[in-house]
Parts: sequence; C-alpha cells; structure tokens
Amino acid sequence: MGMALMVAASFGHATESGGSAYAHGAEGWMTGMLPPPGDYYLNYLNYYSADRLNGPDGKTQIDDFSIEAKANVFRYVKVTDKRLWGASYAFQVLMPVVDLEVEALGQRDSRAGLGDIIVDPFILGWHFDDLHVVAGVDFILPTGRYDSQRLANIGRNYYTIEPALAVTYLHPSGLELSGKFMYDISFENNKTSYESGDEVHMDYAAGWRFGKWSAGVSGYYNKQVTDDRVSGRTVDPDGNRGEVLAIGPSIQYRSKTAIFSASFQKEVDAENRPQGEKVWLNFILPLGG
Repeated sequence: MGMALMVAASFGHATESGGSAYAHGAEGWMTGMLPPPGDYYLNYLNYYSADRLNGPDGKTQIDDFSIEAKANVFRYVKVTDKRLWGASYAFQVLMPVVDLEVEALGQRDSRAGLGDIIVDPFILGWHFDDLHVVAGVDFILPTGRYDSQRLANIGRNYYTIEPALAVTYLHPSGLELSGKFMYDISFENNKTSYESGDEVHMDYAAGWRFGKWSAGVSGYYNKQVTDDRVSGRTVDPDGNRGEVLAIGPSIQYRSKTAIFSASFQKEVDAENRPQGEKVWLNFILPLGG
C-alpha cells in the first residue's frame, strides 16, 4: 500500500520511492502474539494526509504539494496446528484497496483501485511466558496500477522482499511493549530503471492494559540505509535516503469475539519524503478454528 506516492515524472525521481512499500504504523498492540490455530480476518482502515514534501535537510522542498490517501487493507491469516522448531506455523495474504489524490506544482492527479498485494507463506510464532515472538518474510507484489507519467500511482511496479520480526512483552501488571522490525529489499522498476534503496523500519506500541482496554502510544520509524539508484548510478545529492518518525495516542478494546484498535500518528520529522498525519481504525475477527 505504502500510500504509493510516485511523482518521479515531475520531480526528476525526487520521490520515486515515496517511502517504504509497507504501510507504516499498521501494526501496534499484540503484534508479536500469534493467535491459536484457526482462521482470522484482519481489517485496516487508514487515512493519510500531508501538505509538505521535505528535502534532505528535513525542511520543505516543495510548498505547492499535497497528498491525501484513503485505504482499506483486507488481511487473511491462517494459523495451522503444525509445529516447527517449537513454533506455530502460519501464512497470510494482504490486499489493499487505495484511493489516492496528489497535487504538486499546479498539477493534480488521482487514482483508486487495488494496490500491491502482500503474501507471506512462512510465519512462525513462539510464546515464552511474558514474551511473544513472530518471524516471517513478506513478499510485496507489483499488482497495483502504475504509470511513470502519472503523479498518483497505487502500485510501485517492482517487487520487495521484507523479512520481519515482531515482539510483544506483556507483563502481568498490564504493561505492554510491542514492536515489529522490518528490512526492505526492493528490486528495480523496469519502466524507469529506478531502484529504491534498502530500508529498515519498525512499528511500535507501548502502554497499559485495563481490563478489556489498552491505552498508550503507537507510531513508526523508517530509515533508508542504502542509496536510490537510476540506471546503476546514485541519485544526487544524497541518494534520496528517506527517514521519518511518527508518534501518537492509541487505544485497543478486546471483546469476546473481536479486537478493535484506533490510532492517530503524527509524523514529527521527515527527510526526502512527505510529512503528514495518519489515522488507523483496525479490527481482528476470528473466523473459526
């Protein structure tokens, strides 16, 4: 999903990557806790807006700029009764539907439809008393529509491999600390000869449980660790290395049949990418065992 900003045609590849292909901030509470065997439906409803595009110094690079994205991500997780290395085995698929509007330098463009699908055929989950761990490798597929001459694209036109490790510490007192740590390896866009650099990023949540409720903060951090390249050459002046930090309040409610969460995340610092705000409304629904 990644909010899929592609404005390379107008800005000389200034934001070809537009940040990670992953939807930052989607995960938070209980992200390291793989549920018992069964089928699960997870739904992520997201709204993102930004009215500035920052340069390498973190200051506004393009004033005449705005982006507004609405997305719903449909996620199916199957937790099997198989065990491997002491862990439960699971697999998943995520399908994002995106409605994107971009305005820059007097031009406006919009597009809606299916974004880039994510699959993970191999997920392992462990439980160690108060500590819970999930590991897997996501494959982000270029299924969304892409046009190098368009401002707004809901696909990225390249593959990404994303190893992920999620950890949740849940103390009997009610303290919860959760984080999902990822590393993105992206391949070349064959329509632009542009290759986005590798990125390391994390989603996090921290707070306390009060009965059926949890309350605290959530957010994300992303840092690009290798340069963007065009036709094998580094993009000037700094490899277009993006970085962003976001934080905000978050709550969760657990009923007998479903889990609901809501989060507001404000990007407080950003380089070589848009800087804005996100709202997440998520729920988890067991489909049967």
